[in-house]
Amino acid sequence: MTSTRQPMPARVLLPLLGALFFFSGASALVYQLLWLRMLGLVFGVTVHAASTVFASFMAGLAIGSYAAGRLASRVGRPLMWFGAAEGLIAVTALLTPWVLHGLESLYGSLHPSLPDSLAALTAVRFAIAFCTLIVPTALMGATLPLIMKSSLSRSAVTGARFGILYAANTSGAIAGTLAAGLWLIPAMGIRRTFLVAAAANLSVAMAAVIVGLRATPSAEGPDLAAELPARPPEIGGSARRVVLAVFALSGFTALALEVVWFRVNVLVLRPTVYAFAIMLATVLAGIALGSAAVAPWLKHKRNWLMTLALAELLIAAAGLLSFAALEAAPALITLAEGALAFLPAYLIPLIVTSVLTILPTMLLMGAAFPIGLHLWSAGAGSASAAARRVGTFYALNVCGSIAGSLAAGFVLLPLLGSRTTLIVIGAITAAAAMLLLAVDRSPLPRRLMVAAAGLTVLALIRVPDPFEVFLAQRFPGFPMLWHQEGVQTTVSVHQAGERRVMFLDGLHQASSVGSMVLTHRRIGHLGPALHRRASDVLVVGLGGGATAGAVSQYPFAHTDVVELSQAVAAGATFFSDINYDIFNRRNVTLRVDDGRSHLLLSGRKYDVITADIIQPIHAGAGNVYSAEYFSLVRSALRDGGLAVQWVFGTDAEYKMIMRTFLSVFPNSTLWADGSLMVGSVHPQELSRADFEWKLQVPPVREALATVGVTSFDDLQRLYTAGRPEMRRFVGRGPILTDDRPAVEYFLALPRAAVDLSSLRGDVRDIIRE
Repeated sequence: MTSTRQPMPARVLLPLLGALFFFSGASALVYQLLWLRMLGLVFGVTVHAASTVFASFMAGLAIGSYAAGRLASRVGRPLMWFGAAEGLIAVTALLTPWVLHGLESLYGSLHPSLPDSLAALTAVRFAIAFCTLIVPTALMGATLPLIMKSSLSRSAVTGARFGILYAANTSGAIAGTLAAGLWLIPAMGIRRTFLVAAAANLSVAMAAVIVGLRATPSAEGPDLAAELPARPPEIGGSARRVVLAVFALSGFTALALEVVWFRVNVLVLRPTVYAFAIMLATVLAGIALGSAAVAPWLKHKRNWLMTLALAELLIAAAGLLSFAALEAAPALITLAEGALAFLPAYLIPLIVTSVLTILPTMLLMGAAFPIGLHLWSAGAGSASAAARRVGTFYALNVCGSIAGSLAAGFVLLPLLGSRTTLIVIGAITAAAAMLLLAVDRSPLPRRLMVAAAGLTVLALIRVPDPFEVFLAQRFPGFPMLWHQEGVQTTVSVHQAGERRVMFLDGLHQASSVGSMVLTHRRIGHLGPALHRRASDVLVVGLGGGATAGAVSQYPFAHTDVVELSQAVAAGATFFSDINYDIFNRRNVTLRVDDGRSHLLLSGRKYDVITADIIQPIHAGAGNVYSAEYFSLVRSALRDGGLAVQWVFGTDAEYKMIMRTFLSVFPNSTLWADGSLMVGSVHPQELSRADFEWKLQVPPVREALATVGVTSFDDLQRLYTAGRPEMRRFVGRGPILTDDRPAVEYFLALPRAAVDLSSLRGDVRDIIRE
């Protein structure tokens, strides 16, 4: 019996599909942000670990897109399959924390037997991340070909439909990025945010099934060729293959540019979760707006190959000149403050700077994508064949994205710097444009090639050095002594009058000025001075090395320094006069690793574990202020060991950090005017005899004198409060956990200053004569 059901009109179906794909994109970006945080707790927050997670995520998308492109040719109700994929995404995404927990145990057991090789460690990390993410990410990749086939009809133009749906999906991704980055995680925590994303997937799944049941199933069999209008291909087969290759390169250049933008912009914007969320949202906004703008025009016949070549040329020029407009940022920020007064003031510079540097290039990239797909899929003849081509096109673009991200972060930026990296990316994009013009049969492209070469040369001449632009913005009159755009971070050392200053990604990290040196040295001295006789000390974070240098003056103790970035270690050599030239001391070992990962996997035990100053607002810093981190510290301490933790912030931040520390180290004391906490499992005892023995060691005595401690009485005067006073001061309230890293989301916290005037105890409570 033949079905008499009328097909759902495109004017009804397409908005429904767009809405479904919007929420699908929103949940996908929420998951991506959550997985990066979740896997970062296991692998650490190094660039190598984050890139491994990103590559695993994108590999799943590529596999799913390619496979679904072929599956779509065999199914009659692709929207029902889309709904099934969305439902399975919800289920499998919710299972990823449990999958990771099982694989984490395997990772911990394998780690000691792995060779001391970054390549081996990266391979194991990739395998674990891939196994954790492959099923949900492959399902995410599958949604594009399936929904594309659902949208196609006799009057449809594949590129136009793709542009509309891709814009909807990317708009959802913007919403997901901003929702997770600005509201969901700080308000609900990571676990509940997983549930919100899964609920969105399940809602999309149910809606897709309902719409799919009402829509006419796609025809199958020999008449599939009649599904789409019989348009001849706009270009030949060899030209189509060139277009496909260009979009693999486009994926490479897009992600490479993103790495450069993010690394340079954080120098101005500071590396906070808000900066990364705004920059990512700007990237996605450009894609969405560009794709939506060009989609309606794809119904018209014109030389789209030449148009694509011109778009690629403009992308090359815009990318090269990304930072040229940054000089105008201060004036534009002032103008925007009135128009955006409803937003927190902190966000306005983030938005203006991101729009200036990122949006123009991404608008062009967003416009180019549907044009490229239109050329690649023209003449497919059927919705099934078109869906298959969409899957291939997207998969190759994603593969290029993986390569671009890894190449820019690990090779181009560290070796060439940001300016030359921009030139390399621009040259690749311009070469892709020339390749497109070379296969265009019309006479005009040859003249355009000459004009294009001239445009590229002009852009190359004008391309500014992003680092110099940053220096002019942030440090006018501060001569730069040295800088390195490392794999992990960008480090610069400046001369500021008589002092030297180190900045990490634009954040002040170390200084040769007396008060800063005093603070860092106190952090280093306090643990070994209070401990009976420390033989092994761990310092998490290097900075200028003043903290680790202070510890190195205890010749009876060996010091491990764990630092994320090799570039920081290089920068610390400029502070050898205040860090006791630690890299030439036999009792100091530098380990380039994530501090939390070292505690989790090394199995080493210490008498004292000290954290150097780590700004709580720094993205990822919540990992070293959470109860779970302090528990790792506690488990790595020997019996009688001490944990020293710097504490700072507003009233809300200060009390949360202290409350969290007390939840793990109930026997804690407070020192140095309330800036340093010392935690232990057992009640602390301060022994005059033990301390005076240390004063008999010449390097210890001389080093302690630099922080004003020449006697036991001087040490006592550093005492601020004990456990009872600290507990009364913080009261009841939330603690920091891996699930709720509230200190990173500082805009959600009250900004009142902390008042420590009432926080006073009696040092005699802990003295043992």
